[in-house]
Amino acid sequence: MNTTWPSVSVIIAARPEETEVRAVRAAQRLDYPHDRLEILVTRGRQPSVQRNAALRRARGELVYFLDDDSEPAPGNLRKAAAAFARDPRLQALGGPNLCPADAPEQEQVFALVLGSWLAFGPSRARYVPIGPARATTEKTLILCNLVARRQTLLELGGFDETLYPNEENALLDAIQRRGGRLWYDPEFIVYRRPRPDFRRFARMLLTYGRGRAEQFRRLPTFGSALNFAPPLFVLYLAALVVAAPWGIWTATRAGRACLAPLILYAGLLALQTLQMKRHHPWRRVWRAACLVVTAHVLYGAGFWRGCFTSLHPPEARTAQEVTIEIIPFRGAEVGT
Repeated sequence: MNTTWPSVSVIIAARPEETEVRAVRAAQRLDYPHDRLEILVTRGRQPSVQRNAALRRARGELVYFLDDDSEPAPGNLRKAAAAFARDPRLQALGGPNLCPADAPEQEQVFALVLGSWLAFGPSRARYVPIGPARATTEKTLILCNLVARRQTLLELGGFDETLYPNEENALLDAIQRRGGRLWYDPEFIVYRRPRPDFRRFARMLLTYGRGRAEQFRRLPTFGSALNFAPPLFVLYLAALVVAAPWGIWTATRAGRACLAPLILYAGLLALQTLQMKRHHPWRRVWRAACLVVTAHVLYGAGFWRGCFTSLHPPEARTAQEVTIEIIPFRGAEVGT
């Protein structure tokens, strides 16, 4: 048996009715010694609960989390194993999830929005390769492409089951608070298609906003300060709309000065549009520019919703049934 490489458990969260999980085939193509690798598909309706169940079942020193539609580059695990061997303080490593080149036009537009600095700030590194490999925070890592030390996650109690999404953000914050290092590698990639239509893309943005607000309510950190910009922007736009019939914003010099943030925003949007135009066709760019504004409004609205939702105790969710399948590489039967 090869003992040079650490053992790795690939954990893939899937729904019960999925008959074919795309990430399984991709995981089976990983360039890593098969005797040091196991693939666990954890099925259920609540991903943080599913991943915790698989985390307790896993045997690997490292765990590699993939979404059911993630397709990792074959060399990812060797790259990750080498990084963990070099740095004992390293606790989690990840990189971007990229839109495949053959994805439909609408999905390419959504990918352009996700990679926009105006729409997502530093978190755009989750969707496009940005900068060199470097120490990072939860802002640039994403759970559909994340490797971590299993023992560390168990010691921290795994994912907070009252949170979805943003359960990984809270856990990564906890890792850093106890002195662990997080690492972003722009070449550590998976391919994963964005949402296929506007309805599901909009729902995703609302959910992301709600999840960030719920995370902040449970675990407030300074790192979430930037996420208050969209909800404040929503309040600002609402104030403009409410006051417009009375001409408040143009009647006085002070009122006109209140339009300065909107003018600044329009300038930033124009700059972002010009930058996108340098690398992408106009038919995508103008739609993406409109969706940048939509993204801010929907994320902000979702954030406000998340400020008032109920945070259910873990017991309310862990009662859900979770099944775990051990996927063979060759010849062996599937274990459950």
